[in-house]
Amino acid sequence: MNKSGKHRFPWGHERRFNAYSNYFRSLFGERVQKLSVDAGFTCPNRDGSLAYGGCSYCNNDAFNPSYCTAQKGIKEQLELGMEFHRKRYRKAKKYLAYFQAYSNTYAPLDHLKKLYNEALELPGIIGLVIGTRPDCVDEEKLDYFRELSEKAYLIIEYGIESCYNNTLELINRQHSFEKSLWAIEATAARGIRTGGHLIFGLPGESRDDMLKEAEILSALPLNNVKFHQLQIIKGTEMAKQYKENPGSFELFEWEEYREFIIDFIERLNPAFIVERVSGEAPPKFIAGPRWDLKRSDNVLELFEKRLEERNSWQGKKYIEGKK
Repeated sequence: MNKSGKHRFPWGHERRFNAYSNYFRSLFGERVQKLSVDAGFTCPNRDGSLAYGGCSYCNNDAFNPSYCTAQKGIKEQLELGMEFHRKRYRKAKKYLAYFQAYSNTYAPLDHLKKLYNEALELPGIIGLVIGTRPDCVDEEKLDYFRELSEKAYLIIEYGIESCYNNTLELINRQHSFEKSLWAIEATAARGIRTGGHLIFGLPGESRDDMLKEAEILSALPLNNVKFHQLQIIKGTEMAKQYKENPGSFELFEWEEYREFIIDFIERLNPAFIVERVSGEAPPKFIAGPRWDLKRSDNVLELFEKRLEERNSWQGKKYIEGKK
């Protein structure tokens, strides 16, 4: 405990999990805002290279900001994003270009270099966040990312989604968990910041299955992690499946998810920076439970309050298991 009588955790502040916002303030000394970019990519399970239709849960329109469309160039999207966030967060002066929509390494390297350089040339952009699939990187691209990471902030975020191959097959992911392991390890071995994304509540997975993923993830060389509850989004194959057979889904209600995510966080490596503990989509896109339309900031507030009530924190059981 510190002088105020409050806990001070391994990550150096009093919040009960290794929060992304605190990490960024520590790293940059000020607020840094991510700006989403739609660079016109697709995915190999969408364009026919591996399959058609994409992941069964995916509709990118549900999370793209209004200024973020592929019809606008990289520079225009970023400038519009800066204008939007300057009004909302007046203190933001530095930005990261977040290549978010679809698989943002799924193109020849020369084309990728052109897109990334266009973003980094814009004043105020200090780095890149690149979201992609583990089967859309290779040794050549990773070597380039290593060079790029020496000049600017860079993190490659991989959609893991599940640690179980049966689930990945069921949701039309078209890659294995072993492919995620390879990509994460190959990226981290080059000194590149590496992130992972997981979805909780996918069909066929029990609560115990999902909790076991905390141990699996904790052994990986990840820097950042993101967690989302499964949301049924209109316009997806999963929305059709849900309409035809809702009983085959075990979707989280809010109170149930709150307790689950705390159970999960307790088992998670405390070195991991947690970017988010839940997902949010505009209500007009949601075809399943809506959690009384709770916003992400409200979910986070209630999550942290419950951590305190349970006297819990990230890595509590992970550390106990190491003793």
